[in-house]
Amino acid sequence: MLKFIEYFCLGDPQTMTIPLLEYTPSSQNQRVNGYDIPNDDQPRRYCVDDRLSPSEMDVLIESAYRQILFHAFEYDRAPALESQLRSGQITVRNFVRGLLLSPAYHNSFYELNSNYRFVEQCIRRVLGRDVYGDREKLAWSIKIATLGYQGFIEALLNSNEYLENFGDNTVPYPRRRVLVGHVLGDRPVDLQLPRYDGYYRSQLQQLGHRFDGAASYRWSWQRPPYPQWVYKTGTAIAYGGAAFLGLIVLSVVLSWFGWIQI
Repeated sequence: MLKFIEYFCLGDPQTMTIPLLEYTPSSQNQRVNGYDIPNDDQPRRYCVDDRLSPSEMDVLIESAYRQILFHAFEYDRAPALESQLRSGQITVRNFVRGLLLSPAYHNSFYELNSNYRFVEQCIRRVLGRDVYGDREKLAWSIKIATLGYQGFIEALLNSNEYLENFGDNTVPYPRRRVLVGHVLGDRPVDLQLPRYDGYYRSQLQQLGHRFDGAASYRWSWQRPPYPQWVYKTGTAIAYGGAAFLGLIVLSVVLSWFGWIQI
């Protein structure tokens, strides 16, 4: 429903901006200071505040791809953005903005999810934390409906929370993955939030796809029992193909002995 509003509401989205709906932040790990012993569950920060070598810049760029897209397939890379970042023409925040507005992110996350699920994905990837609850998901979903896809991304990147935690030069990362009293830290966002869930599968099922192991048919004529002419046509094609293949093999064998020439 919210996507319907986004696509079909009239007027300039910038003139229709409404304040972000208020929500109460819950007490999550990233909201409190901790005294943690460094280990493998500690988040790794990649920042360009210091001058980086070419290899270190490669690591920073790869970390940005992993955080935003979860992968860095050659097809999904943005060489123009990478070049601008390496030369200092854009900041890390602008590089992250480019990835979030890229067709790869749009098609892999926005198109495969409801607005609520998409908000959850973006909060975890951009702000590095879990959503505070349904109230926050509703608040940001309204932003998508009123500002559109790009306006929502801009609102996240320009939020005080993003600027205070990552600024212009730091790649977003999961904040405070360490859980008190747990041997292992919080699971990464990609394990908790795969690109699509039951909502997307339900959309596919409405189109005729099946996920219960049963056969899937797009058209009614595909369902058995099949007409008699289908069996006869299939049998003729099978026998004809076998006979043709047999003639080819026989011709090759005879040509080896010099009895015929091919």
